[in-house]
Amino acid sequence: MVLAGQVVRVRSRQYLVEEVREGLTKKQDTLVCLSCLEDDALGEHLEVLWEREVDAQEMGGRTWESVAKRGFDEPQKFSAYLHTLRWNCVTATDPKLFQAPYRAGIEVKAYQLAPLRKALLLPRVNLFIADDVGLGKTIEAGLILREMLMRQKVRRVVICCPPSVVRQWAEEMESRFGLVFQVFDRQFVSERRQERGWGVNPWTTHSRFIISQALLRDEAYAEPMRAWLGDFCAGSMLILDEAHNAAPASGTKYAVDSQLTGVVRGLAPRFEHKLFLSATPHNGHSNSFAALLEMLDPQRFCRGVTVKSAKLDAVMVRRLKSDLREIGEEFPERKVIAIRLDGLDKDAPELLLSRLLAEYRRLRESKLKDAPRSRTNAAMLVLTSLQKRLLSSIEAFYRTLNVHRATLVRQAQTGNAPTAHNLSLLLGGVGPDDERAELREEEVSAEEDAQMERATAAGNCRARTQDDESEADNGSSQGCRRTG
Repeated sequence: MVLAGQVVRVRSRQYLVEEVREGLTKKQDTLVCLSCLEDDALGEHLEVLWEREVDAQEMGGRTWESVAKRGFDEPQKFSAYLHTLRWNCVTATDPKLFQAPYRAGIEVKAYQLAPLRKALLLPRVNLFIADDVGLGKTIEAGLILREMLMRQKVRRVVICCPPSVVRQWAEEMESRFGLVFQVFDRQFVSERRQERGWGVNPWTTHSRFIISQALLRDEAYAEPMRAWLGDFCAGSMLILDEAHNAAPASGTKYAVDSQLTGVVRGLAPRFEHKLFLSATPHNGHSNSFAALLEMLDPQRFCRGVTVKSAKLDAVMVRRLKSDLREIGEEFPERKVIAIRLDGLDKDAPELLLSRLLAEYRRLRESKLKDAPRSRTNAAMLVLTSLQKRLLSSIEAFYRTLNVHRATLVRQAQTGNAPTAHNLSLLLGGVGPDDERAELREEEVSAEEDAQMERATAAGNCRARTQDDESEADNGSSQGCRRTG
């Protein structure tokens, strides 16, 4: 007969028996009140009729039956156990004592403990770790998370990071801190729906997730997270890697929110604890920086209000390698040494290629001096992209130049001059709000070539556009004529 305090298995899950109510007669079934022990439904209440359950089984006898049967422990062992209990009790309340460094499979540096100490002194962990590149922001965040889990102050964790480091975060959390995270991606959602039905909320099936910033922008994944968290979820933590991607990027008086900014702004207040990580927290615009800090701690900061250093010091940890060298930490000093290449042949391929590209740019600028502005901008964008490819690698320059040349040849035959549109990759690469952030490198390169083709066609002065025809009608056209 099942008894209160036992661990049982019912409906493919483990439960703790809280109460047993026997029937008034032998023919009546026994009502058993259970509490779930699984991670995805911890504490969930369930009442079953024990005799009616198909797979009900007892996992073990009552714990109290085995107490004191083996006699007393040796004084040394009991003393070690007692000191362990005391240490756990002290570190659960004293913010100046912590255990996370001793539970991590890493060699912790002294400076990496500063964010942990600062986080524990805060009533809620709202901390911005803005250390220099290479100082170990991931380790510092892992130490804080590990300590909060051990103190039972955090039960749900969401790590949001760029798509390129999702797997890296998962591997480091498991190998360094023994924390298993579920990567939240399209495959995971599909598997959960196949296992538990289409209506299941995938966020409710685990307690620790890693999601990419590109996927978080999709409302199909952000809305279930909001339902999972509710208006405010106690014991939850958000770790936002590369947090500067969520800052409004604008030099105007009113910073304009990106799509990622809007999503993070709506999710941040639902988490009790927040950790922002970025080596470049300030993008040069005070309004944008204040808006980012408002997401972290709306009690201290407000969008549009100047950030005061006293309030910033309370929530930010910012150290450079040069600062740590002064206190004895050993970091290799980066020295930029100019190397002069003298005695090269003037006809060396690298120098000749650079001169030819510079001459090509000069001829294009001369030819487009009277062209409409839209065509001039497109042509200059093409030339700038070619110069970037040349400085990147010969292979990249060769591929882009072939696309540029093939477009000119094809346009000379057709004479079409489409309008330049959607040239974001040529202008600034893949941004935080770009859906192409999750594409493979080959797919991004193909899209980049397509944009180079459109920009070349729009900037080619051999093709006559509507702007040219309008200028010709006014007698002011001095530019190119259709020759194809």
